[in-house]
Formats: sequence, structure tokens, C-alpha cells
Amino acid sequence: MALVPFPGSTGPARYEEPDDEFASDEAGARMSFLEHLDELRKRLLYSIGAVAVGFLIALLFISYIFAFIMRPLAATLPEGTKMIYTEPTEAFLLQLKVAALAGLVLATPAVLWQLWLFIAPGLYRREKRLALPFVISSSLLFVAGAAFNHYVVFRIAFQFLGGFGTDYMEFLPRIQPVFSLYARMVLAFGIVFQMPVLVFTLTRLGLVNARMLIRNIKYAVLVIFVLAAVITPTSDVVTQTLMAAPMMVLYAISIGIAWMFGTGRKRGD
Repeated sequence: MALVPFPGSTGPARYEEPDDEFASDEAGARMSFLEHLDELRKRLLYSIGAVAVGFLIALLFISYIFAFIMRPLAATLPEGTKMIYTEPTEAFLLQLKVAALAGLVLATPAVLWQLWLFIAPGLYRREKRLALPFVISSSLLFVAGAAFNHYVVFRIAFQFLGGFGTDYMEFLPRIQPVFSLYARMVLAFGIVFQMPVLVFTLTRLGLVNARMLIRNIKYAVLVIFVLAAVITPTSDVVTQTLMAAPMMVLYAISIGIAWMFGTGRKRGD
């Protein structure tokens, strides 16, 4: 409630309810540091529980998931060549890691929902209405990034990196390092594809706008290639370029998002 005088009056002030659209959660604003830590602990536990449930579900279909991941990679190898494993427990542990990765992807909506619940107390009521769009869009973008890596990037990178065989050496990849590289790239692309959601959030907070993004596009391209070099698990130029290319497309999409939802536009729009 705000203390405001009557219009045109010099008399005593009266209380007026704030605009519900911009009212924040007072209980969340009054949370102490220890209460914030306790809230963070609770959200982390729920997120870990969601990933564990996803892991158990993935274990039930592990043979199909394993074939889904490995069959396209095996198709890029020379005819008659297979990926190998050299440790007795390697194949067993690999299936558990595949289930863990699949469980994380399955649990993405639940994890993002817990993230939203953690930050929601500090938001205005009108911003809390974005909970469902945030969770759905972020989940879809994460899955889109993982799919882009699976169907396009990793297959090309794997074929490129395995194409340096000569008469003196033969490419016989171990399955464990191949999957580790695959998993890191899945997570990297899933995170990179969150750029439109990040720009939308910064735009609504008034920290960026479309004009700013366009004016700094040359610096953005430089930062994108530096990030691609840092995020990409390999050091080859081909894989880094395959990482940077969708980031530039996402940056262009983000400019459109910033223009559509910028704070300078009318609320009715």
C-alpha cells in the first residue's frame, strides 16, 4: 500500500493499493539470507529427485536410447569397423551414463520449474504470469539444441575427426571417450540454445534492446566465436564453426525478440 494525498487536496494522505500488475511478493522480498539458502537447498533437492526419476525411466528403455545415440555414429565409421571398449566394466557404466544423460533431458521441464520457483518471489505479479511460457520455451529450446547436436553437428564433427587415417594408422574409437564428447556437446548446445530466453528476460528488465543488439553486432560475432572455442570440447575449427553458426542465428532471432517485447513498446502490443 502506498501513502498518497487526495487529488487537489492539502488534507491528510490516504492509502492506495498498488497496481497489482507491478506488485511484488512482499514475503519473498523479506526473506533472509538463510531463508534464501534453505529455499535453494529445497529446489536443488527437488531437481535432483526429478533427474533421478528421469534416470529410472530411461533405464527401462536403455536399449532403445543406446541404439538411438550410437547407431548414427557407427554409420559414419568405415565399413566393417566398430567402436570398442577395453575395460570389463566400461560397457556397463556407459549404459548408466547414457541413462543419466537421457534422464537429465527428460527432467528438464521439472528442473526449469524449480528454477522459476526459486526466482519467482522477487518478481512482479505480471512477471510471474510468464512461468509456463518460460518453462515450455526453455525446455523446447534445450531439446532443440540437443537434437541439433545429435542430427547435425556431432555426426559431422565425428566423421571429420575420424577421417585422418592413413596406411600407418587406423581409427578404432573407444566408446567411452566418444560418448563423453557427445554428452558434453549435448549439454553445450542445450545451454547455447537458451539465448532467446535470456535476451527476452534482459529485454523485459530493460537491460538490453534491439537497437543495442544491432549496434554491437560486430562485438557479438567476436564473443560468439570466443565462446564457441571455449564451450566446444574439441579444438578443431570445424566443430567450433558448427557451434558458432547456430549461435549467430539465435542472436539474429534474439534481436527480433528484443524488438517485439522491448519495454519501449506499448503494453497492449
